[in-house]
Amino acid sequence: MPGRHSLSTTCHGLLPTTTTTLILFVLLILCLFPTTFHLLWTLPFSLLFPSPHHTKQQPSPPPGPGGAITAETKTMWFQKQFSLPARARGSYLITDTVLEQLPEIRAYKVGLLHLFVQHTSCALSLNENWDEDVRADMSDTLDKIVPEAGPKGEALYRHDAEGPDDLPAHVKSALIGASVTIPIKDGKLATGTWQGIWYLEFRAMKHTRKIVATIQGEKA
Repeated sequence: MPGRHSLSTTCHGLLPTTTTTLILFVLLILCLFPTTFHLLWTLPFSLLFPSPHHTKQQPSPPPGPGGAITAETKTMWFQKQFSLPARARGSYLITDTVLEQLPEIRAYKVGLLHLFVQHTSCALSLNENWDEDVRADMSDTLDKIVPEAGPKGEALYRHDAEGPDDLPAHVKSALIGASVTIPIKDGKLATGTWQGIWYLEFRAMKHTRKIVATIQGEKA
């Protein structure tokens, strides 16, 4: 029948158009959501052949005594400035002064104490804490290493605006250093039996010096 033949021809003509539209739609989905397609494509394989890289990570055990600080442990900071009594040239033991100025040390189970002197004509050091002759000998030795004048009293340095002892003081400060760092253990400075904190003054006249103390560590 003519009508039936015409309807069949029309249906057969629509099939390629519908297939083409479906293919274009799938390609559009792939372009917009490539990750989803990759997940659907690889899901059966991942279920059959699990990757060893996707194993659950086990939590790390807590450190034992003396171990590293964990993420739960909070590192505490403290900073303070204090002044030393005015002193003329010489080497002085100031361990007791530091402890008096920093009672906060007793609150720390483990940590570091950093002392920094804010001047360029003096220094800090760790050295002999018993025989005061060592400190006197240290000052005399530094004077011999960096003298104020030559054998005949002649000037040795260009920088003398503040007196002949100024430039030698700068050199001595550079040789010894402006800071010391001391470990803290159980609320005390973990120095050796014969170690003490020295303040070395290199100017002839008395000077008052300022120290910045910084504590970093874990409180008890």
